[in-house]
Amino acid sequence: MKNILDLRIFVETAHQGSLSACARKMDLSPAVVSASVKRLEAELNTLLFVRSTRKLRLTQKGESFLTQCRNALEILDQAAISLQTQTPELTGTIQLSAPSDLGRNFLVPWFDEFLAEHNKVNLRLELSDSPSDLFSQPVDLAIRYGVPKDSSLIAKSLCKNNQPVLVASPEYLKKFGTPTEPNDLLQHNCLCHGLNNVLHSRWSFFKDGQNQLVEVTGDRQCKDGDVTRRWAVAGRGIAYKSKLDVAEDCLAGRLKIIKLGGWQGEALPLNLVCAERRLLSPTVRALETFLRDKMKTLLADERLI
Repeated sequence: MKNILDLRIFVETAHQGSLSACARKMDLSPAVVSASVKRLEAELNTLLFVRSTRKLRLTQKGESFLTQCRNALEILDQAAISLQTQTPELTGTIQLSAPSDLGRNFLVPWFDEFLAEHNKVNLRLELSDSPSDLFSQPVDLAIRYGVPKDSSLIAKSLCKNNQPVLVASPEYLKKFGTPTEPNDLLQHNCLCHGLNNVLHSRWSFFKDGQNQLVEVTGDRQCKDGDVTRRWAVAGRGIAYKSKLDVAEDCLAGRLKIIKLGGWQGEALPLNLVCAERRLLSPTVRALETFLRDKMKTLLADERLI
């Protein structure tokens, strides 16, 4: 291909679903985008899109070419990034959002350590349990739990073996007893965490290929995961939290992990997410490695297993 821009326009058009949306995203005129797609189709002697008056869709050959095209552009982007990694000093501004509990209790001190080591790096941090829109908000990166629902996002794994765990303070368990199976939770005060106006009161557990859902209740609810954790530490009830969020409290004895006779929560991996691979600069990749090592070390403690 003589023009790499044509390939990028093709990929973006397929992602956006229209020529005009691609033009807005790439800050190009619709005429330039349209001409680029026609030029690429002429060079390949293949129809890539089926067009209507209002939208377009990929042909079967277009879908096949899209996969190959993405792979080729990724190789080129990686090659460009590898050249940048030869720069000895990390610089730039990291614009990042992260969950509130993990952010306040772990990421903030870890970021302080990273910035002290790389004093030409700046950080703009947003803490919220509501996911940031990486396409419309002034945030380049996000640290998120779970697999991204948007398949167009780039996800770099920070912690694959994380999962939600039941926790309560020693005082609470001494006073009210320790549940030994999921249905025992119906007799306990459960601290529910809400997100985007949805209360997560259906707690799911897995064992030997079986799944059990328990509809829990409690006298405290909050959208802020940090508040939920603090309530658990204060002995107000049982929380169902990411193991990363409660690791320090468990190691310090402020919380205890409730085993439930082998019933476990579903995997809850943590990822560093961005909208474009070009945002994975040497500085971001260094931060990714730094955080991954920190989390691996934290969860390696046998007291958390």
